[in-house]
Amino acid sequence: MKIQFHETRVSPSDLELAGDVAGVPRGATVYARRSDLVALPQTYFTVSDDSNFTGPTKVSGVLLEDLLRDLGAAPGAEMVVAISSDKYHGNYPREYIAAHHPLLVLEVNGKPPEGWPKDSSGSGLDMGPYMISHAKFAPSFKILAHEDEAQIPWAVIRLEFRDEKAVFGAIAPRGPHANDANVLAGNRIAQQNCFRCHNSGGEGGRKSGVSWTALAALAAGSPKFFSEYVRGPASKNPRTQMAASREYDDATMHALIEYFSTFASPEAR
Repeated sequence: MKIQFHETRVSPSDLELAGDVAGVPRGATVYARRSDLVALPQTYFTVSDDSNFTGPTKVSGVLLEDLLRDLGAAPGAEMVVAISSDKYHGNYPREYIAAHHPLLVLEVNGKPPEGWPKDSSGSGLDMGPYMISHAKFAPSFKILAHEDEAQIPWAVIRLEFRDEKAVFGAIAPRGPHANDANVLAGNRIAQQNCFRCHNSGGEGGRKSGVSWTALAALAAGSPKFFSEYVRGPASKNPRTQMAASREYDDATMHALIEYFSTFASPEAR
C-alpha cells in the first residue's frame, strides 16, 4: 500500500518525509498524514525493555523496513534517519534494521500521542507525535566496551531515507591513520553514539550544538578532559543533557580519541 504525499503540513501529527523517495524531488520535504500511516498494516507487541516506558507497554505502528518498501525508497536508500523536535537523530542503517526491526510507534496502549505517558526522565515532556521502539532488543555487536545500543528516540517529527554511505561518509576517518584498527573501532562507536547529537556539516544530530570539528579539537588537544566528559558529562557541565558512558574503559576512550584526532588540525594535536 502506497502512502499519499502532501506538500503542506495541516496538523502537528503530520510526519515529515524526505530523502531518496520515489516521487519526491531531491531536497524536498513532503508530509504523511497520521490517518494514512494508521491505515497501513500495523505491527503489535508488548515491549518490556524500552527505557522510555516504566513497565510493560503495548505499542503498535509500522516497521521501518515496511516503510522503506511502501514509500518506494530508491535503491541504495536503505538507511532511515529519525529526527526529533530537539534535533536528535536516531540512525538506522540497513544492518540495524535487519537485526532489530525498529517500529515507528503510532499508538501506545491503544492510544494516540495525546494519551501517551510523558517522558521517563520526569520532565513532563510529550513523547509524540512519533517514537521508535522494538519488540525486544538484543545487542548484535560489541566493540571494546561499547555494546550495540537500542536507538529509541521520541518526539520524532521527520524521517529521512538516505544512502548510508553518504550519511556515514561525513564522519569517515581521514588522513594517513584512517585505516588503523583503533581508528576504525572509534569510528564505529561514534557512528552509533556521538553522531546522534553532534553534526559534521549537514549530517548528524544538532541537539548538542557542538560540531564534529569541535569534538576533534577537544579529543586531540585535551584527551584527558575529553575522556572525563564522555564518562561523566555532568561533572563538567551540570546543565548538560548528554548521557554518561561510564562503561567506556581506557581502551575504548583511546579508540575514540585516535578516531576524532584524524579530523583535528595539526595545531590542535
